[in-house]
Amino acid sequence: MSKIHVILQGKGGVGKSLIASLLTQYLIHKHSDPKKPLTLIDTDPINKTFSRYDHLPVKSLDIIENDEINQRKFDEIIELIVQSQGDTVIDNGASSFIALSTYIKEMGIPEILQSLGHELIIHTVITGGQALNDTLVGFAQMAHHLKGNTKFIVWLNSYWGEVKSDGKTFEQMAVYKANKESITALIQIPEHKHETFGHDLSTMLNQNLTFDEAINDPDKTIMTRQRLKIMQDDIFKRLDAAVIL
Repeated sequence: MSKIHVILQGKGGVGKSLIASLLTQYLIHKHSDPKKPLTLIDTDPINKTFSRYDHLPVKSLDIIENDEINQRKFDEIIELIVQSQGDTVIDNGASSFIALSTYIKEMGIPEILQSLGHELIIHTVITGGQALNDTLVGFAQMAHHLKGNTKFIVWLNSYWGEVKSDGKTFEQMAVYKANKESITALIQIPEHKHETFGHDLSTMLNQNLTFDEAINDPDKTIMTRQRLKIMQDDIFKRLDAAVIL
């Protein structure tokens, strides 16, 4: 059974494309079967960050027609999934969050994919700082509308601050307790010092490089490549714990 990973969150700039790239690199690392290549799709109509990685064969899907999102364009995703042999990773933008979420619910996508021998997994991100409440609301909306046959993996991003509300961690919040049966894994994006690890990661992302590309780049210093290797190993170990992948 192949897995269809969809990254969804209604708040922009919280790390969705980062998650898509990290997840893709991990899947390539763990399941590099040439007979079952990954299908990678970028549906973000504004910021197509995922499709900028030269090392990742991402297909950019244009879902805009007459300056509006055309839900029928999402039909192409299903066709691509049917034709694929391996897992699929779909990075969706904040501006098309409602459109794709509604499409998944109204079209019965979890059931359709299951009948085709696939499993739908929704990845979402909860971030600290000013976007905390917006990302919590986005997750709550998805969990409510897609409750039942959909599994969720929640990524916690503390880059802008701790993922806490009134002193409560995410696992202590009401939104987690109300939906914990649908959550199959929590993944904490590693926290690193901005002046060292964080600086190297930001540079790598701005250059649209994968970990392997950056680690093997002779133009980068030995310690930069070492820090990137440490981060890659850390993230991959956390993903190993999410056995559903």
